[in-house]
Amino acid sequence: MPGFGSTLAFTGLALLCACGGGGTGGGNTVPYQPQPTTTVSGTVTLNGNPVSGATVSLFLTNENTLVQTATTGADGAYSLTGIQVWQDRSADYQLWAGKPGLGFHPAVGAGAQVTRFDYTGQFLGNGINDTGIYFTVIDYLASASAPLAGADFQAFDGSNAPVRLARTGQTAKAADGDDGDRQMGVAWPAQRFHDNLDGSVTDQLTGLTWLQDAGAFAPATWAAAVAEVNAMGGGWHLPNLNELESLVDVSASGPALPAGHPFSNVSNGIYWSSTSYFGGEGGSANAWSIRMGDGRYMNDTTSDVKATASNGVWPVKGAGGGAVQLQATGEYGNYLGFLAGDDATWRTGVPLTYPRWLDGGDGTVTDTVTGLVWLKQAYAIQGTWMEALAAVNGLADGQCGLHDGSAAGVWRMPNRAEMQSLADRMVSNHADFFNCSYTWRAGGMLCQAPVFSDFVSGQFYWTSTTDAAAPGEAWTVYSCDFGVYDMDKSSTSYTLAVR
Repeated sequence: MPGFGSTLAFTGLALLCACGGGGTGGGNTVPYQPQPTTTVSGTVTLNGNPVSGATVSLFLTNENTLVQTATTGADGAYSLTGIQVWQDRSADYQLWAGKPGLGFHPAVGAGAQVTRFDYTGQFLGNGINDTGIYFTVIDYLASASAPLAGADFQAFDGSNAPVRLARTGQTAKAADGDDGDRQMGVAWPAQRFHDNLDGSVTDQLTGLTWLQDAGAFAPATWAAAVAEVNAMGGGWHLPNLNELESLVDVSASGPALPAGHPFSNVSNGIYWSSTSYFGGEGGSANAWSIRMGDGRYMNDTTSDVKATASNGVWPVKGAGGGAVQLQATGEYGNYLGFLAGDDATWRTGVPLTYPRWLDGGDGTVTDTVTGLVWLKQAYAIQGTWMEALAAVNGLADGQCGLHDGSAAGVWRMPNRAEMQSLADRMVSNHADFFNCSYTWRAGGMLCQAPVFSDFVSGQFYWTSTTDAAAPGEAWTVYSCDFGVYDMDKSSTSYTLAVR
């Protein structure tokens, strides 16, 4: 984590200029005008309790320089002083917090904003050149007249994860330890959908409100779909990928929606999400979409091309309030290929933490967003679906790099929702990102070690969820784009283990 164990101070030169001569009337003296400065202060807490020893880093984006750090005291408070303010242009600073064993998410009031930012260019790669790293930061345009107070950070250690995943809907058991057997996640409300009798339906699992008529809009290109839904006003928008995925009931097909749902004119065809495919600052000519007949993500040469594909349009609004809260996809900003009113501008859902991943040092990795604990060795378990299930069911301390004290039966193969939760839709290649080591160009400090050990690129990873439309197949997640695709259970593939 940048700033651990060291302070990088910004050093500037103040030049005092004077001119004069001997005797009276020998010239004018220009008085020195000190450079204006400002301060930033806040607190770092974990479950409302102060966190001492956390490092808050201050980065000047104008010069790509880490200029100052501060360490929290016993009260969790920190202060950064002497922050330079430029008079001829804005000085744009960003702040993040760090401490081993913790992930963070910031909060700030007036005078600054919380956002994500691409820090890829600040790092030396390890031979992997097509993946980025994104920080969740406080962005502050420095002003001498308005010091920034209340630049706070909430810490997460996995036990207080902001996201709890819902069940997938699968209840039929196909094999020991599969999704239907384990049924992990938050149970669905007894009555999941509420008909609001005004043309809308509220999902009481997620708190989202959907247009009741799923065919009210004619199929359209992506830009047209985004624009016409946003024109409705009132918070209506084209759903992001996580929102659209939340409707899928993996126990059903034709359509893959819960039995007894109150929607009308639901197509078994493809619906757009507002999430660009392979986001990144370069943008994308494609967007994610889901085939509602079975819940398959679409990724081919025609169905997800923004400019030419004509897919279904299903408006949604709301920001939670149900039994679970969905996590944000990670997309942000208005980059080339993105569009006002899309996922990158709405950014609904629980924001992603930074740093997100905690290495337990015992062969495990904890996701601070969901609280799930993953096997670090991403290459260790391979086989058919049944073979992989059996291997994970028997996984225990002493196997696959584990020395966590776990016993057989504790670990499981992730279900569809759990495996998909690893995704960050700003990352161009997830396998490369998980395998990458990020080291600061200036100073050579390690910022992030590889999240997993050898996440296999170009491979499908099993989930424990059977495809209801084809019970001989199971849902998999492709290691590069993290799309959800079905594959015959007799095929050989990799799996992660989770607990």
